[in-house]
Amino acid sequence: MIDWDDAFDNSGYIAGAEHYADRWSAEAASFRASAKVNGELEADLAYSDRPRNRLDLFRPSTTPSGLVVFVHGGYWLRLDKSFWSHLARGPLASNWAVAIPSYTLAPDARITEITQEIRAAIEFAAARIDGPIRLIGHSAGGHLVSRMVCDDSSLSPETLRRVDKVVSVSGVHDLCPLTATKMNDTLGMTQEEAVSESPALHRALPDIDVTFWVGAAERPEFLRQTRLIAEKWQRQLASVNDHYAADQHHFSVIEDLGLPGSPLLAELTGSATDLR
Repeated sequence: MIDWDDAFDNSGYIAGAEHYADRWSAEAASFRASAKVNGELEADLAYSDRPRNRLDLFRPSTTPSGLVVFVHGGYWLRLDKSFWSHLARGPLASNWAVAIPSYTLAPDARITEITQEIRAAIEFAAARIDGPIRLIGHSAGGHLVSRMVCDDSSLSPETLRRVDKVVSVSGVHDLCPLTATKMNDTLGMTQEEAVSESPALHRALPDIDVTFWVGAAERPEFLRQTRLIAEKWQRQLASVNDHYAADQHHFSVIEDLGLPGSPLLAELTGSATDLR
């Protein structure tokens, strides 16, 4: 029998895991303060009517090249936008506006509902920033951005036409194993919902460049999840690829988004031609 709790236990296998959230929170708060002084931040914009339906929008000093939406992880159970503001530094340096939403956490929302909240956040931000849209999410956020480009996407046709790149970082793409974990006591996910909300069990929409990015030093289950969806979607589309970042684990792998010149940032903000 597979121990699915152990398979999805990232913290237990990362040295110093307990310090990451505090460090991220401090770096994010410092970046928000600087961005506010520089006139680059519109904070706590309400994109829908639930208490956590708020996003921060960071704008570069010149007309943006387009919009990046970053969706955070935490197994749909924890964290919010305030931990991740510093990751906007990278896209801003490349002249992209960045929206970072919070969303309702389980058990106050089912994963199906969270998916629809992210749709609403993207639509809201898209109405404020012109140009192409690029989606990036980490862990549970990787799942959520992948859901936006599945064959049952609820994004409006107008917004979908603008989405030209998705990067799912260490995403969970097959939710069925999670029904056998203790976290599902809080998620409350049925087998039916797990199937319907699993990007790996959907077809991908055409004409969107998709990258599945994962740390090469992550738990085997996250490597499997990445291979699973990449292989399936690659059979459907020519514009899908997967990347295994050397020496990166589940927490460190997303930090490169905030670093100008990093490979992850280049993957997100480079043109589709440059990425191939």
